[in-house]
Amino acid sequence: MELNLKQMVTESRNGNTMNIDLMNTMEMVRVINDEDKKVALAVEKELGNIAKAIDEISYAFLNGGRLIYIGAGTSGRLGILDASECPPTFGTPAELVVGLIAGGKDAILRAVENAEDNNELCVKDLKGIGFNSKDILVGIAASGRTPYVMGGIEYAKGLGAITVGLSCNPNSVLAESVKIPISPVVGGEVVTGSSRLKAGTAQKLVLNMLTTGSMIKIGKVYGNLMVDVEATNEKLVERQKKIVMEATDCNREEASYALRDTGGHCKTAILMILGGLGAKEAKILLTEKKGFIREALKAAKFILE
Repeated sequence: MELNLKQMVTESRNGNTMNIDLMNTMEMVRVINDEDKKVALAVEKELGNIAKAIDEISYAFLNGGRLIYIGAGTSGRLGILDASECPPTFGTPAELVVGLIAGGKDAILRAVENAEDNNELCVKDLKGIGFNSKDILVGIAASGRTPYVMGGIEYAKGLGAITVGLSCNPNSVLAESVKIPISPVVGGEVVTGSSRLKAGTAQKLVLNMLTTGSMIKIGKVYGNLMVDVEATNEKLVERQKKIVMEATDCNREEASYALRDTGGHCKTAILMILGGLGAKEAKILLTEKKGFIREALKAAKFILE
């Protein structure tokens, strides 16, 4: 079947940039910026479905499931980027959020010819990580029709897994195939067909929401503090101290002692200080309350009374 690019909004010509090659540099960056301003508004129209996806993802996390991203090219790289940021930010195991890209690891840095056109390749990739019905599959494709993504979506549906589709074309094949469609329509790109631009930005914003929202709902954030951050470098060691100080209003010395006693675990250190508990008690209580600091604090107050 012939692929008709004319039917895709992501492939349409942008009337505001027809003469961008004749613009001076300031005019050029201004028109790019003006187009970028439209992205957040397009995403805003999809907040209802984004919220539905977050609820499904957080439920999966709490019940032994994972979040799996699939995509080709820029879409695949954005999924991998979002997945790779979860362990250092939220202290999650690397296998909880996984990004798969058509063509494998080589495709992260350079295009792998014809990989995205193989709808069986994603099935192989999903089987390789043991994808199952407890997992959530998010297909990312600006066009909304990438064969690699569609193959994965159909496989996941066959297993009974929840499927989410993130595309930037209205009424796309992907949107019609998934349980939860997310379709921010950003219009024609500054450079026709270059979906790494507005479409890529829209995808990045949505992926940010999916993981951040889900992590908040499973207790990885206290207030607006990333209390499960891992201290993998000097900057993050200092960030941990700052987080404990801000969460408890303690001084630097107290924060340092609490982190030392808890093996560098922000949550436990915070619960120790706010709940007046020892490190062992705080750890046990946090485990009982599945990592939710507020619930653990309620229990600590009851115990102390």
